[in-house]
Amino acid sequence: MFAFRSSPHTHGRRDTGWIMRQVMLAAVPAIAIMLWQFGFGVLFNLAIAMGTALLVEGIMLRQRQRPVRFFLKDGSALLTALLLAIAIPPTAPWWLTVVGVVFAIAIAKQLYGGLGNNPFNPAMAGYVLLLISFPVQMTSWLAPIGVGELQPNLLQAAQITFSSSFNGQPIDAFTMATPLDSLRTGLINGQTTSEIITQPIFGWVGGSGWELINLALLLGGIYMLSRRVIEWRIPLAVLLGLLVPATLFYAFSPDQFASPLMHLFSGGTMLGAFFIATDPVSASTTPKGRLIFGAGVGLLIWLIRSFGQYPDAVAFAVLLMNMAAPAIDHLTRTRAYGH
Repeated sequence: MFAFRSSPHTHGRRDTGWIMRQVMLAAVPAIAIMLWQFGFGVLFNLAIAMGTALLVEGIMLRQRQRPVRFFLKDGSALLTALLLAIAIPPTAPWWLTVVGVVFAIAIAKQLYGGLGNNPFNPAMAGYVLLLISFPVQMTSWLAPIGVGELQPNLLQAAQITFSSSFNGQPIDAFTMATPLDSLRTGLINGQTTSEIITQPIFGWVGGSGWELINLALLLGGIYMLSRRVIEWRIPLAVLLGLLVPATLFYAFSPDQFASPLMHLFSGGTMLGAFFIATDPVSASTTPKGRLIFGAGVGLLIWLIRSFGQYPDAVAFAVLLMNMAAPAIDHLTRTRAYGH
């Protein structure tokens, strides 16, 4: 006798919670390198962001009369908090992280109907709000280990996070520009690229510390591809969309444009390519559309970095292409058989 059971007959573990946990796991090596390079402020950013995300998500779900425990378990709020926290400088005051997370969860996610309905990547929406509203705090990075004088321990990092000062001095006295910001400032002041990159902060190819972080994020992205957590088209298109114009213009004028390797391994390039642009909700969903979407993100990153006012343009590029995603999907949808 055969036992007849209703479908589905097989059960997989690839639910939303599993996917979110895999993405967070893939980011762990990069977080460890950030902790090594920039100090314990990274941990405070993560703790404040994740605690705030769970609280705000719970409040919004209760106000919307949704099952709080069920939706909190999917891990989407924690992932949003993690991505925003590692994009914020480790010297950021505690309230800055809170403001960014509240906007990302309450406004960019829950007011649109929660996970699956948000047209914009919540973490990048929160980041752009902070960057436009508080540019000084959002560009105050400590020098990486071996370059700067201040390497705060746990208690010193707590002092910086909760008082925005160190031993009575404003934290601005100990921070410096990122490699991309230094490059942009140098070019504006008439220096050539070859002159600018002689500074210690530029490291080997992408900036001291930053190249290691981007390499770790690249390895995390490869891990997600191997686990089929993300699909290959968007990351590949983002990197090619950035690499092609960077290579062409660098070959034409190497003294006025950054090298392709610097573009790839500086700032948030790998974070954007593998962890941000691949958001299945706010990105394009058709096969051709994903290639167009990713290439658009990469091209916009290069354009804004090279000619715009913001040295690292990942968040702006992603949000602009989020707006274009519905149109891209409409134009690249598969034609139904017989039509």
